[in-house]
Amino acid sequence: MAKKKLFGNNIKPSCKYCALGSPGGSGDVIKCSKFGDMKAYDSCKKYVYNPLKRIPKKELSLANSAVNDIDF
Repeated sequence: MAKKKLFGNNIKPSCKYCALGSPGGSGDVIKCSKFGDMKAYDSCKKYVYNPLKRIPKKELSLANSAVNDIDF
């Protein structure tokens, strides 16, 4: 049985989530320790996934925010 990775098993390689990259100066530029400046959605053979670089999706807000404890 395969072990399920954090955020799923089907993560597309991207320099944005690589352990070797760090955010660059402008836009979607990533500074790679191996290859220099790369685009955020590129990848290479030295790609190492870092789940801590992923930004979680925002929580959905409730449609009815006027719910009280009395309603339950």
